[in-house]
Amino acid sequence: MSITVEQLKTKLIDKLAATHVEIEDVSDGCGAKFVAKIVSSKFDGLSLLEQHRLVNEAIADEMNLIHSFRMKTMTPEKFAAESSK
Repeated sequence: MSITVEQLKTKLIDKLAATHVEIEDVSDGCGAKFVAKIVSSKFDGLSLLEQHRLVNEAIADEMNLIHSFRMKTMTPEKFAAESSK
């Protein structure tokens, strides 16, 4: 069984109240390697490690099916500043 981009995206939006989620399947279709950008106000005041832990907790069940999950997490403010460059 494999996991889809849409399943991951839905889970992250629901669990983290994410306002922006980009996920790319980089596993040539096997659904085992993903790269993600996640924007959530729940990351406010947290270290990068704490942000990544929140993401890992949100998709803990799915992580059993994933071989690689690279993520970039940011607050809405940081995302807005980065987007305006």
